[in-house]
Amino acid sequence: MKFETPAQDNPVDQLKVVGRPHDRIDGPLKTTGTAPYAYEWHDEVDKVAYGYVIGSAIAKGRITSIDTRAAKNAPGVLAVITADNAGKLGKGEMNAATLLGGPTIEHYHQAIGVVVAETFEQARAAAALVEVNYQRERGAWDLAEEKPGVTTPPEDTPDKKVGDFDRAFDSAAVQFDATYTTPDQSHMAMEPHASMAVWEGEKLTLWTTNQMINWCHSDLAKTLNIPQENIRVRSPYIGGGFGGKLFLRSDALLAALGARAIQRPVKVMLTRPMIPNNTTHRPATIQRVRIGADESGHISAIAHESWNGNLPGGPTETATNQTELLYAGANRLTGLRLAKLDLPEGNSMRAPGEAPGMMVLEIAMDEMAEKLGIDPVEFRILNDTQVDPANPERPFSQRQLIECLRTGAEHFGWQQRNPTPAQVRDGRWLVGMGMAAGFRNNLVTPSGARVRLDAQGTVTVETDMTDIGTGSYTIIAQTAAEMMGVPIEKVVVKLGDSTFPVSSGSGGQWGGNSSTAGVYAACVKLREAVADRLGIDASSAMFADEQVRVGERSIPLREA
Repeated sequence: MKFETPAQDNPVDQLKVVGRPHDRIDGPLKTTGTAPYAYEWHDEVDKVAYGYVIGSAIAKGRITSIDTRAAKNAPGVLAVITADNAGKLGKGEMNAATLLGGPTIEHYHQAIGVVVAETFEQARAAAALVEVNYQRERGAWDLAEEKPGVTTPPEDTPDKKVGDFDRAFDSAAVQFDATYTTPDQSHMAMEPHASMAVWEGEKLTLWTTNQMINWCHSDLAKTLNIPQENIRVRSPYIGGGFGGKLFLRSDALLAALGARAIQRPVKVMLTRPMIPNNTTHRPATIQRVRIGADESGHISAIAHESWNGNLPGGPTETATNQTELLYAGANRLTGLRLAKLDLPEGNSMRAPGEAPGMMVLEIAMDEMAEKLGIDPVEFRILNDTQVDPANPERPFSQRQLIECLRTGAEHFGWQQRNPTPAQVRDGRWLVGMGMAAGFRNNLVTPSGARVRLDAQGTVTVETDMTDIGTGSYTIIAQTAAEMMGVPIEKVVVKLGDSTFPVSSGSGGQWGGNSSTAGVYAACVKLREAVADRLGIDASSAMFADEQVRVGERSIPLREA
């Protein structure tokens, strides 16, 4: 089902369930500790063993030898798995780094093995007995040192140009040109990256903490070199993802390898020191912003270029996204540059590049406003746009930035501020007041769901959509309840299982709108099936109060 026309009146507009306050469906489970996270499926299997990950002690080079004899003979140890005995492994499409390193080392702390033992403590103790010898190699670590050699954009991200930026900037009455830097940053979700793997013959079930079930499912199959239908991935509860759990990570792979080696369930959790270097992080950036305007403050030229580093095959940090759409300006240039660095892979972290890029753009806008002698709020309002600046024929469906800025300024007392820095004190403290705009493009992606109705009138929704703490269970239940005309208590939502239809997954703020659209579409089909079963016209049927109504006729929904 595609949404290709503007929305008209539809069942969601009843607003009997949607738009009303509800307790979070997952709330009681989480507050009582009964929502099982990836490491906590204690009752699903017996005789669970535990893995402890060994990380590389160098940042670039090769393993020349690895001695696991002492570890294998340590108390409780069941197996020691390295690249030497793991079998032939592939590499997932979403991974820049190899999840099990060796003999080549691509970055510091890269997982190079896992010790599996009866207890976590035994595995940890034995891991310290593994002796690894390395041959170090010179690497590239500093973006500032590598940046001068990066003069062209990657093939898949060419510069975006509109008009003639150089000529417009050179002729602008007021010019601003500055370069900013942001550092490498790592996230640390409350729930660590963790997995539990179980093999039954050739079939693998993996409980893991992952935001995108389908990506994990397909990449795990590619990495293990086994058919995708032989793998089931489950991740119904995630204790924070923030982009770091979008992709298959080493804990999942090593749990699967460990469980296959000992033919028992194995749990693997990345310890806190391992997380920054075995997941994705936000790479450092060097960003140059140039703005040209006339003396009244109208922007005529705007450019934003960003440099970042990554492993071969890793993506650019999309720090210029917001600059393409946030402010007007007839002549524009945005460009991304990528240097090869031997650091852990850079990718999504608490949003893509809008995070460091937005900060840089807004600092530049403040500096330009200061140079022009214009209030920063008014400068942004002056350069608002209701159309895509690169394509004026493409209007925003809704854009209320001016209203947001004026409302914020009014409620914050912006007009009462002293715009001169270092003039207001509170005791020993200098007190300032600033503002910034924010932007995130609206992203949508196909999302599937399966919806069932049983003889008790209960509606069950199944989709591999995940809940990273953002309320997926509740908003999906609201959507289905509204569409099928039942109270939210009559909806059962099942998430995070690769045996369910492929959804949008959770990431980039596309999960809520995409997943509920998929549930809406599935409910449209279910309404048609119900109407057909009851012998009525689906287009004129009203589903409400657990009844299906057409004219004066009312039939209990459960009768279908």
